Amino acid sequence: MTVRTRAAVVHQRGGGFTLDEVEIDDPRPREVLVRIVACGICHTDISARDGLFSMRFPAVFGHEGVGIVERVGAEVARIRPGDKVVVSFSSCGECSSCHEGHPARCGAFGELNFGDARVDGSSTIWDTRGEPVGGCFFGQSSLSYHALTRERNVIPVDAADDDELAVFAPLGCGVQTGAGTVLNELMPRPGESVLVLGAGTVGLSAVMAARLAGAAPIVAIDIVPSRLELAKELGASLVINGRQEDVSARLREIVGDVDHAVETTGLSRIIDLAMRSLSLRGKVSLLGIAADDPDERVTPRPPGRHQRVIHSIAGDSDPQTFIPFLIRCYKEGKFPFNRLIREYPASGINEAVRDSLDGVTIKPVLRF
Repeated sequence: MTVRTRAAVVHQRGGGFTLDEVEIDDPRPREVLVRIVACGICHTDISARDGLFSMRFPAVFGHEGVGIVERVGAEVARIRPGDKVVVSFSSCGECSSCHEGHPARCGAFGELNFGDARVDGSSTIWDTRGEPVGGCFFGQSSLSYHALTRERNVIPVDAADDDELAVFAPLGCGVQTGAGTVLNELMPRPGESVLVLGAGTVGLSAVMAARLAGAAPIVAIDIVPSRLELAKELGASLVINGRQEDVSARLREIVGDVDHAVETTGLSRIIDLAMRSLSLRGKVSLLGIAADDPDERVTPRPPGRHQRVIHSIAGDSDPQTFIPFLIRCYKEGKFPFNRLIREYPASGINEAVRDSLDGVTIKPVLRF
């Protein structure tokens, strides 16, 4: 038995999104069918559309879904139909990393999140001719009116209505990643400095988390003036426009060496800047995925003996506990990530992607 619904399908590498009718499997014993209320668009979705993860096409992406549970498999114990949920990344629940509370370091993370089918090779999404469509992206493929996911992927949340639930969509990846990188991995102590390179969703979430941690000063670097203004409003002590200022000289002038750096661009020259900005015992978290311009590619400075480089995955977060924590902080007015969001109707997905790439919108969220 299947559920007929509509999904944002990409038919070929680098192509646009089209809202097509598809069939989605009924839940297997430990799976959950969610009616998607909203889904954030992340740069990882766009990179996947462009072929980064070698998924088959046609494909359905999306990994920041929120919605209401419609059906559950026979062995699902803690989730019920009618529950409001955030859908986050997938993990096996059986390896040592999962047992120790580090599902983002799951031994099966790659196959569970970057395949295009279940681990056993079976498809979850089909077109109207019965042909398989690439799915299971981050275990959800939630750029769709319905998503089939695993019980471990869903986090029950308290939301007053669909509008409040939609606000929680970016917690599934971008916001969780930026905040988790600071609070779970870098763990700055009060009064230690944090440098954030790139003021998008991940970077601005890192700024807000650094403020929660009591870090000071908090420095944000970007080239978009409106994002730098927002960074100041969200907790940055200082901002630097990388297009208008000598960033290294400005950092030396106002901060000196920094204790912690969050690099979100993935560009080699910015990674090098982060490395050269660190104190002797500094730590840097590398989060970005980007294709370097060959003319600007450099070899980043290697870490010193007492410096630490963290290749972060989802901020080393356990979504089952970390997402509810971030929601509590939001409701207490301490973590206003809603200010990053601009909503679009599902039919406006291609406009939302363009606005994201052009820097017009920080975090597009589609309403289904």
